[in-house]
Amino acid sequence: MNARLASTSVAAIGLSLLGISGSVRAASFSSAYYDPQTNELVVTLIYDGTDPDHQFSVQWGQCRPLGDAGHQIAGEVLDSQWNDVAKHHFTKTVRFGLGSINCRPATVTLRTAPRYEYTLQIP
Repeated sequence: MNARLASTSVAAIGLSLLGISGSVRAASFSSAYYDPQTNELVVTLIYDGTDPDHQFSVQWGQCRPLGDAGHQIAGEVLDSQWNDVAKHHFTKTVRFGLGSINCRPATVTLRTAPRYEYTLQIP
């Protein structure tokens, strides 16, 4: 295969991969707050897809002490339909219970793939 043909093939593969990865977009955060009445995080997510009824869950990491500043903990927000083709924009508010989180007070960082984060404080 000559160098020109190889270069063209690599460029075509790269463009097709961009098209594939561009068809699926991770959820991002619109807002989040702690509701002390229900001991939940109330999170508004923005996501793309064909189905407006994506289900979201959170996978918590380890609680880490921050000395006098309390603790920190991160949670990965998971989308049940992460591979839904990005055709329409949707917004959904979800509640994540904190009953199993014994790490207080804490700085909580929520993440979605690949680069979206939201950080808030819980008492």
